Amino acid sequence: MNKKHHNDCPVARVATLLSDPWTILIIRDLLKNKMRFSDLERSLEGISSRTLTNKIKHLEEENIIQKNELYYSITKKGSELKNILDSMSACGESRVFKK
Repeated sequence: MNKKHHNDCPVARVATLLSDPWTILIIRDLLKNKMRFSDLERSLEGISSRTLTNKIKHLEEENIIQKNELYYSITKKGSELKNILDSMSACGESRVFKK
């Protein structure tokens, strides 16, 4: 798929945004509650500070999350991803995806 078609496809735009697990997990956590950087680090076991910083920066640039004082929170645009994450959670809980 060339770049022009990629930008025109709404599914491709969302898939690109959610293309890595850390991004999805950051959004998951912030959909539940506002969090400090250190809270996110503890919640996302195994993520490096540098990776978390880069993912947060990207999500802020996309207006998915915002920082107010010491806390990161989900924006209105970011909250629109809730249904997608809820569906992913339901699939993960289904018999098909359980180990």
